[in-house]
Amino acid sequence: MRMISAVVMASLLAFAGAGLAKPPAPVAKRAASAKSADAPPLTRLPGWAVPESYDLSIKSDPGQPGYSGTVTIAVDLKKAANHLWLHGKDLKVSSVTITDARGHTHTGRYEGAVTKDAEQAGVARVDFGRTLQPQKIKLKFDFTAPYNKTLQGYYKVVFAGNAYAMTQMEPISARLAFPCFDEPGFKAPLTLSLTIPAADKAVANAPKTGDKPAGQGWKTVTFQKTKPLPSYLYAWAVGPWDIVQGPTIPPTQWRSTPVPVRGIATKGNGAKLKQALAMAPAIIEHEEAYYGFGYPFGKLDLAALPDFSAGAMENAGLITYRDFLLQLEPNASPSQVRSVFNVEAHEMAHQWTGDTVTLEWWNDIWLNEAFATWMQQKIEGEIHPDWHAHLDRIEGGEGAMHNDSLVSARMIRQPITGNGDIETAFDGITYEKGAAVIGMFENFVGPQVFQKGMRAYIKTHAFGNATADDLVGAIATAAGKGESFKKAFKSFLNQNGVPLVSTRLDCNGKGGARLDLTQSRYLPLGSTGDADRLWGIPVCVRFPHGVQCQMLDDKTGVMKVNGGECPAWYMPNANGNGYYRYEMAKADRAALTKVIAQLNDGEQLAYADSVGAAFQRGDLDAAEVLAAMRKLAPSKVREIALAPLGTVGWIYEHEAQTPAQKAAVRKAVVAAYLPRLEQLGYQRRAGESADDALLRSELASVLGLEFEVPQVRAELLKQGEAALQTGKDGLPDLGAANPDLLRTALSVAVEEKGKPVVDELIAAIPKTTDPVKRNAMLGALSHAKGAEANVARNFALGKDVKVGEMGMILRGGRDTLAQRTDLWNWFTGHYQQIVDRTGVFSGGYLPFVAAGGGCSDAEAQRVEAFFQPKLGQVPGLKRGLAQTHESIVLCSALKAHQNPASLTQ
Repeated sequence: MRMISAVVMASLLAFAGAGLAKPPAPVAKRAASAKSADAPPLTRLPGWAVPESYDLSIKSDPGQPGYSGTVTIAVDLKKAANHLWLHGKDLKVSSVTITDARGHTHTGRYEGAVTKDAEQAGVARVDFGRTLQPQKIKLKFDFTAPYNKTLQGYYKVVFAGNAYAMTQMEPISARLAFPCFDEPGFKAPLTLSLTIPAADKAVANAPKTGDKPAGQGWKTVTFQKTKPLPSYLYAWAVGPWDIVQGPTIPPTQWRSTPVPVRGIATKGNGAKLKQALAMAPAIIEHEEAYYGFGYPFGKLDLAALPDFSAGAMENAGLITYRDFLLQLEPNASPSQVRSVFNVEAHEMAHQWTGDTVTLEWWNDIWLNEAFATWMQQKIEGEIHPDWHAHLDRIEGGEGAMHNDSLVSARMIRQPITGNGDIETAFDGITYEKGAAVIGMFENFVGPQVFQKGMRAYIKTHAFGNATADDLVGAIATAAGKGESFKKAFKSFLNQNGVPLVSTRLDCNGKGGARLDLTQSRYLPLGSTGDADRLWGIPVCVRFPHGVQCQMLDDKTGVMKVNGGECPAWYMPNANGNGYYRYEMAKADRAALTKVIAQLNDGEQLAYADSVGAAFQRGDLDAAEVLAAMRKLAPSKVREIALAPLGTVGWIYEHEAQTPAQKAAVRKAVVAAYLPRLEQLGYQRRAGESADDALLRSELASVLGLEFEVPQVRAELLKQGEAALQTGKDGLPDLGAANPDLLRTALSVAVEEKGKPVVDELIAAIPKTTDPVKRNAMLGALSHAKGAEANVARNFALGKDVKVGEMGMILRGGRDTLAQRTDLWNWFTGHYQQIVDRTGVFSGGYLPFVAAGGGCSDAEAQRVEAFFQPKLGQVPGLKRGLAQTHESIVLCSALKAHQNPASLTQ
C-alpha cells in the first residue's frame, strides 16, 4: 500500500599482508587521487563493495529530539580502492574505524556532502586513507541523528501524551536512520541492540534475546540476527507499547515450528487488536500452502503505529500498519473489516514475494507489490469467497487503466533514472495493473501451472534477489512455453499503455464463422499518444458455446469460431480476466448489449468499463452512458450496480453546466438507485449481509454528496446533527450515527451548516485518539466550503493533525472551478509549509494535491507554470506534474466534445 514508499568506518596497518598497496599519501594528495575523485553514484552504488552483515546498536529515548548509535558493517571489498560509497543522510558521523582482514584497525573519514546532489540523494563517501586490496573489511561508524519529522527513517510520534519512536525504511529511508548500503540488491543479516528508557518496550524484526538493565534508568534489549534482508526491511519500534499475545500458528507440512503472533499498539489500545490478530493464522497457512514454502521469519508481530506515511509495511517479522488498519471495535463497519483483512493478506504475502525473494533493483518493484496484490486477492477469494475478490482484481485493473491511458504513465518496469523514479513507483501501475497482468497470464497458462512456476521461483531465489527475467522464465518453464510467451509477458512490463482489441464477427466466409482481431493502443479523446503499439495479448472470448483463447501478438489476427456456426453474440473479454479494453463492431455490440444479464459478474464489469472507455474516446455520448447505467444498476452484485457511476459522475460534474442539466442527470440517477437505498434504509438491520451494508454506505455517499439528492441529504443530516450533539465525555456523540455512514453524515453537516460544524470538529479532533473517529471527522472537513475550506486546510498544517492524516482534508474542494481556484490559491500560498511537513517523499503527489480534478486549459497552464521551475527541488515532481497536467488537458478536451444541451432534450 502503496503509499509508499517506505525507506554507515581507525592506527596504521602493517604493510606486509595487510592489504595495503603502499603507505598512505598525504591528505592534500589524497583528494586528487583518481580513485577517490570519481563522481558520486547518485542512482545506484557500484557493486565492488558489498555488505555482508550489520551489527547495529542504538541508544534511543523517544522523549528526546534525537538518538545515537554505532554500526559495524562487514564488507566484501571486491577490488582495490581507497574509498567506497554508501548511503547516509542527515547523520552526524563522529568517527569511522576500518578493520582489515587481519584484524588491524585504522581511522577513516566519512564525507556526507561530497556534492550538493549527493547530499540531497543521501550518497556518502568513506575515505580509507590508503588503497586497500580486495579483502573482507569491517567499517565501524559512531553517529548521532535527529528523529525524522516526516515519518521516514527512524521517526518519533507523540500520541496521547506518550512518545514513541519507530521506523519506515522503504523505499530509500534507511539512510536517514544509520549509515548503510540502502539498495534492495544488498541483502545482509542485521544484529540489533536497543538501549532505551527502562519503562519502555522495544520490538524488531527478530525475536528478543535479552533485556538487561543498563544503569541510570536505561536498559538494553537485544535481538537475534535476522535472515538476509535489504535495508528497507529493517525495522524496530520503541515506546510504552501494549504488547498482546495473539494465536500461535501451529506447524504445517511446510514448517516444523510454530509461529507466535503478537500485536503491538499504543498504550491502552492493545485489546483492539484481537480481531486483526485472529485473521493471521489462516492467511499465513494459505500462503504457505500456495508457495509450498513455510513462513521463514520465526515470529510474526503486527504493529499499529500512531502515525505512518504508508498504509502498511511488510518488514520481515514486524509488519507495521496505520492504527485504523489493525484496531477494530466490535461495531466496526464491514468496509473496515475487509480493509484490515486485505491489508494483512497483502503484507503477509510480501513475506514470500519481497522479503524471502527480493527485487534486485527498484525497476522490478512489481515483483513485490503486484504479486502481493495478486496473492491478497487470491487468499481473500479462498477464505472469504462471498467477498468477490475476483471482482476486486478486475476493478483494480480497470482503475489502473485510467492512469495507464496517459502518455505520461509509468511502465510496470520503469527505468530508474534517480530517486524520484523510485519514490513514484508505488502507484496503481505497479500494484493494480501488475496484479491484473499476472492474473491474465495465470488464466492463460492455467492456475496449477502458474503455481508450479511460482513455487520454483521462490525455492530457487529464497533469501536472495531476483529480476523480471527470473520470474517470467520460471512461469514459462512450468508452462512449457518458449521465447514468444516470454516476449508477450514482457510486452506488458516494458511499455506503458492499455491495449485496445477491436473485434468484428464475420459469418460470411467459406471457412465458417471467424472473429477478426486488431490491436492498437487505447487513447482517450485529446491524447497526443501514438496508437500504433504491439503487445502479446492473451485474448479470451466467450461465445454462447464456451470460451476460446489465443495469443494476439501481431497487429491483426483471426479467431476461428469453434464449430464454424455463427454465434448470436460474443464477449471479447471472457470473465473480465484480460488487461485490455475492447471495441466492437456496432452490430456486434448491440447483440452483446441485449444479453448483458447473461454474462457473468466479471464480464459485466468489463462491459461497464468498455462503456466508460468509449465515452472517454468520444465514441459514446451521455445518453448512451445513462442507458448503460439503467441496464447495470438493477444488478444484485454491488460492484456491477455501481460500476457506471464513475462516468455518470463525470457527466454531472463537468458536462452538466446549468441547474436544469444537473437536475436531468440527477433524475436519471435517482430513478436507478434511490429505490435501492430506500429499501436498505439508513440504519443497520439485524441479520443483513455485509454486502447490503456496503451498498448502503456507497449509495448514501454517492447520492448524498456527489449527486446532491435532497431527500438523501436530509436523512444524512439528521444523523450528522445527532452525532454532533455533546456526549458524556464532552465531545461529539459520534456513536449516535450509523458507524457505516458516520463520515458521510458529518460531511453533509459540514456542507449544510458550515462554520459551526467546522469549528466543532476542529475543537474535537485534538481530543480524540480513536483513529476511526478521527478519520470520519477529518474526512468531513474536506467538504468545507468558502472561507471555511481554508480554515480546515490551515488546520491540516498544524500539530493537531498527524502528517499521515493531512491528505484526508486536502483532497477536498474540487467540484467546481471556483472551488479548485480557492484550493489553488491556498496551496500556492502554503507550498513550502506543505513540502516541509510532508517531506520530499511526497513530491510525486504535490501537483495532484494542488490541481487534481482540473478540467480546463487555464488550469493546465497554471499547474505547469507553477511547478516547472521547481522540478529540481523535490524528487518525483516531474512525473507528478506530467500526469496531473495531462489529466487536466484530457478532461478539458472531453468536456469540449460534449453537447450539454442534449441532457435536457
